[in-house]
Amino acid sequence: MSGPALPANENRAFLALFLVAALWNLAGAIPGVIDPAGMFAREFGRPLTDPVQVAIYRGAWGTSLLYGLGFLAVARRPARHAGVVAMGGLGKALFAINLAVMHAQGWTSDFAILVIVGDGLFVVAFIVYFLRLRRHGIPCL
Repeated sequence: MSGPALPANENRAFLALFLVAALWNLAGAIPGVIDPAGMFAREFGRPLTDPVQVAIYRGAWGTSLLYGLGFLAVARRPARHAGVVAMGGLGKALFAINLAVMHAQGWTSDFAILVIVGDGLFVVAFIVYFLRLRRHGIPCL
């Protein structure tokens, strides 16, 4: 016996959303894991040379990689993985806010604006996702 489901058109739309979200995360995470110092330089406009900080920054990109893999799982069955979306969306919201504060203080390059806007747009889209799940009687969390 199955419960409430998303209409096919919304399911396809959310599949596309979460594929794009996964690609967005993976596009930053893969180079960030492979070359954290290079990604740091692009985002903050200065070198990252301390090996401990390089390892920590690589770990942060590892988290982004996991979010990307999680969004791939959500894309497969959007109505089933709301917890992954909540976790990933909260991560995106907090990261975008923190990065915006750092940018306002002059700590980042202008590249950070792309990340802030992109993650902010995903947060808005994820809120719509939760509203649509609720509308169709699908448990969110």
